[in-house]
Amino acid sequence: MKSALVTGANKGIGLEVARQLAQKGFFVYIGSRNLESGLSVVEKLNADGINTVEAIQLDVTDHKSVMAARALLGEKMQSLDVLVNNAGISGGFSQSALDATIDQFQDVFNTNLFGVVRVTQAFIDLLKKAPEPRIVNVSTSMASLTLSADLTNVNYPSRFVVYQSSKAALNMYTINLAYELRDTPIKVNAVCPGYTQTDFTNHQGTSTVEAAGQRIVKYALIGQDGPTGKFFSEEYFPEAGSLPW
Repeated sequence: MKSALVTGANKGIGLEVARQLAQKGFFVYIGSRNLESGLSVVEKLNADGINTVEAIQLDVTDHKSVMAARALLGEKMQSLDVLVNNAGISGGFSQSALDATIDQFQDVFNTNLFGVVRVTQAFIDLLKKAPEPRIVNVSTSMASLTLSADLTNVNYPSRFVVYQSSKAALNMYTINLAYELRDTPIKVNAVCPGYTQTDFTNHQGTSTVEAAGQRIVKYALIGQDGPTGKFFSEEYFPEAGSLPW
């Protein structure tokens, strides 16, 4: 059975990604900063007939937590087929380029960028042992420098400098990771799940959790002829799919 690890999977989009991957035949490890929360959602999934899931304590901001998770999964399996770096925070919705504090930047970057680096580097050896490994970094169309540089862009009348900067940095990490892994079977892409109705957005948005999950899972399942090192947003660019960086 193929395996997947989804970070920040105890609720919202991450939970839905875990659900959909399990439904497609994966054994899914639900990364949760609070283990009790992870165990609770596993019970709910089990009640829905989804039994190929297991909660694992994983705080992407804590090196010891990440390495403990890696050690535990290393005892359970010899390879990892899919890594979905989903855990992320917004940093609040009052963010100004002039007023945001360094503490705000450090807090958000620690999860949205450094957390992805920690987890990816910790699990890359298990990914390399899988026949067709996939890494999906959950980003946002708001991280597109091209779109954000258009001051008349009707999609983004509000700017969130801390959040956008962290995800733009994540996009650059995605590009470099894909480049370094170009001669391996590993494919790495950044995916915007869309403006999704979850706690993250105060349940506002134009997209359902189910649709957001499908957009991410699609790139976790691409074949060997699929893309790598790309940035996708199928809510905002359904025809082209890819977003300008």
